[in-house]
Amino acid sequence: MRLFPKDRDLSLPLERADIPVRASDFQLKPEELNMRLDAFLQHFLHWRSRTSIQRLIHDGYVLVCPARPDKPAGSDEKVERRPGRKLVHGARVVVVIPDEHRLELPSGEPGKLRVLFENEHVMAVDKPPMESVHPGGRHLTGTLIQRVHAFDRERYGDNKHYAKLCHRLDRETSGAVLIAKQDTSHRFLMREFEERRVTKEYLAIVIGSPELDQGVVDLPLGPARASRVGLKMACVPDGLPSRTEWRVIERFEHCTLVSCHPLTGRQHQIRVHMDAIGHPLVGDKLYGLDETYFLREAERGLSPKELAELGMPRQALHNHRLVIASPDGSGRIDVSSPLAEDMRKFLQTQVSLGGAAL
Repeated sequence: MRLFPKDRDLSLPLERADIPVRASDFQLKPEELNMRLDAFLQHFLHWRSRTSIQRLIHDGYVLVCPARPDKPAGSDEKVERRPGRKLVHGARVVVVIPDEHRLELPSGEPGKLRVLFENEHVMAVDKPPMESVHPGGRHLTGTLIQRVHAFDRERYGDNKHYAKLCHRLDRETSGAVLIAKQDTSHRFLMREFEERRVTKEYLAIVIGSPELDQGVVDLPLGPARASRVGLKMACVPDGLPSRTEWRVIERFEHCTLVSCHPLTGRQHQIRVHMDAIGHPLVGDKLYGLDETYFLREAERGLSPKELAELGMPRQALHNHRLVIASPDGSGRIDVSSPLAEDMRKFLQTQVSLGGAAL
């Protein structure tokens, strides 16, 4: 059940939640639904207590549009201050989010958004490290898509066609992100990703020096069942087929810059595959030295000593290049993002042993 509009400007604070009253949400027939307003809201706003929901109703933040045979719900919103008000199938409930609970969403300095490519159908932007691509979990503001929406509002004013992400990068991963500017373009580009017709090249700094100059990791991936971290993946016999091509770009005394081409799109694929051949990414808290770095960061944050042990405060992974068909059929779009500044500076501190030019 979606509480908030799917297509909206994510750079603006959310002002209301619009919830239709549907018997199917409670596994009932339409004629069987007869529910108190506070119980209905607690079903959807499950993170709030019944007392806080009743206070929200008493304070006038809840409106009800009753279902009537002669008029569809939606036109007569009226404040309802009775928690025990009965709702029937077909009504609609609107929760106005109080000012003090609205997230303050800064513009994110939209003018500083780095656009790598743009035409009337698509744009590619450079995502900095440590920025989520979309709101979620502990990171509800300051995300990439919020900055893109603010950027569009700055250019176009009240825009009704909100840009949409075509793929995702982990919060710590930097580099090129493709964004569709219309729904038709979004459907086309998503299909290209799903059918693996997108060429992707990542740059990674791995610990140590691979014996070969290039290779292919062809190992199935699935959940790491023995891990304490639920999202961790591993190479497992019963996993999904996963294949990554890699080649050395430059060797350093204690690390190596490699180019990785994931031929499948599994979660954490490059990180798991490079770890599987004995060369995890520098700064990787989950697949690098020890997964307890990940657990400690989530619990209390890492100390300067622990960060120094990792080499970098984030996993050294950068989405360097994307090649994809243009939605208008005019050919292929080829987008490149230069190596992120923190990765470049890290390599400058290392002793180069030579290698192929980037």
